[in-house]
Amino acid sequence: MSRGSASHGSAPAKRRRWLRRKQRIRRRVRGSAERPRLTVYKSNRYTYVQVVDDLRGHTLLAASNHEPALRGAGNTVAGAAVLGAAVGERLQQRQISEVVFDRNGYAYHGIVRSLADAVREAGVKL
Repeated sequence: MSRGSASHGSAPAKRRRWLRRKQRIRRRVRGSAERPRLTVYKSNRYTYVQVVDDLRGHTLLAASNHEPALRGAGNTVAGAAVLGAAVGERLQQRQISEVVFDRNGYAYHGIVRSLADAVREAGVKL
């Protein structure tokens, strides 16, 4: 008999664990207009970043290495650094100097860490 909750249905065990971690983090991490939430999603092929104002329910900016300008670096640690630098630059253009980092259930390691470090180097406080 499965130990997963009804909301996750028949998802594989690895995905259920990831969803539980993601929900545990989201209970604590909230974004606002002054300090929006920077969230990361990784697929096997691309990395996506969104900056969200949770109070209004609006995405303030989105970027991914699927965009033609950022496609060359690939879905690697180096590619995540390029993506993070681009996100940091876009945040600076919108006068957003501080964000809450939502690693979305992923370990703070590899692509996620590289992306966060690049955003910090661009002058945004995480």
